[in-house]
Amino acid sequence: MRRRIYSAILAVTLLSCHVPGSAIAAGIPEGVWFVEPDSALQIFDCSGLLCGKIVWLRNVHDPTGQIQRDRLNPDPALRQRLLCGLTVMWGLRADGSDAWAGGWFYNPDTGKTYRAAAKLRSSDTMVARLYLGVPLFGETRILRRIPHLSSEGWC
Repeated sequence: MRRRIYSAILAVTLLSCHVPGSAIAAGIPEGVWFVEPDSALQIFDCSGLLCGKIVWLRNVHDPTGQIQRDRLNPDPALRQRLLCGLTVMWGLRADGSDAWAGGWFYNPDTGKTYRAAAKLRSSDTMVARLYLGVPLFGETRILRRIPHLSSEGWC
């Protein structure tokens, strides 16, 4: 009888332990997400990682009427690429249930690339943390899931 009790306790203990480095796989929250105040990203699965590309801009055209380009990119060879369709978020790995970390976010408004982490708060709200160095000194962005509407600005 004691052997069964000890076996049961051991089994419960082993099943309840969290092994560092293991993560519950998070499904990629695919769809279109509005990033205040001026863009929307198509979130998609890229080889099991979370990625995002620009699919809407409040000002899709520059003052000359041309589609916005990546004019502030630190690499001069990339300054002529279109912002529409540009992958600006990549490499986020599942980091628990509905959370991702270890990725990158490129901000074409500044030409800088930041570390990125994200977490779903609900099925339609995601919180992204963008930072250089440590997350404490970064900025938080709220993304809200939206339908792909037929309005101006879509790429």
